[in-house]
Amino acid sequence: MFTGIIEERGTVKSIQREEEHLRLKIACKEVIEHAKVGDSISVNGVCLTVTSLVENTFTADVIPETFRRTQLGQLSVGSQVNLEGSLKFGGRVHGHLVQGHVDTVGKVVSKTPEGNAITFVILYEPKWGRYLIDKGSIAVNGISLTVFDVGSDRFSVSIIPHTLEMTNLETTNEGDVVNLEFDLTAKYLEKWSRLAEVTPIESEQD
Repeated sequence: MFTGIIEERGTVKSIQREEEHLRLKIACKEVIEHAKVGDSISVNGVCLTVTSLVENTFTADVIPETFRRTQLGQLSVGSQVNLEGSLKFGGRVHGHLVQGHVDTVGKVVSKTPEGNAITFVILYEPKWGRYLIDKGSIAVNGISLTVFDVGSDRFSVSIIPHTLEMTNLETTNEGDVVNLEFDLTAKYLEKWSRLAEVTPIESEQD
């Protein structure tokens, strides 16, 4: 589990690619300072397991399901990726609860300066719209962001200078693909409401 607050940007040092699975080697510093093999690290919002640690790099495998659902297959050597170590119980949650289980990808259709911020408009498949509300939360490339101007197939997020500097949204441009994870709470509420329609919960009678 993660919070969507990016700790640092890492750099892809090597990629071993075989059909629909990958092995990534990523150079970084902060997220592996206290990491060990078997730990989880969010890479562009995708929860990956550390398989090896060598100096200032870690290696992680990308399985076919993750390859198909995310944009990790579009990475190349030199790509900048957002990194976050797993949430420590007892710590503060400055963003929102993020699983690192990416639902789908979206496409940036505009990137516009607005005052001291940058507004991104992101296109997504309409079927995911049921999990979005104005001023709700979403993880874009692993970054916890607040949604506004929700449309049937697009939404907007506003990025402050600090977030832009700390993440790869700084180099993300129109036409680029980003990983999207919708709010976990919305998914559970949808499931519970469907179950309640099929099997209404009866209250106890005195």
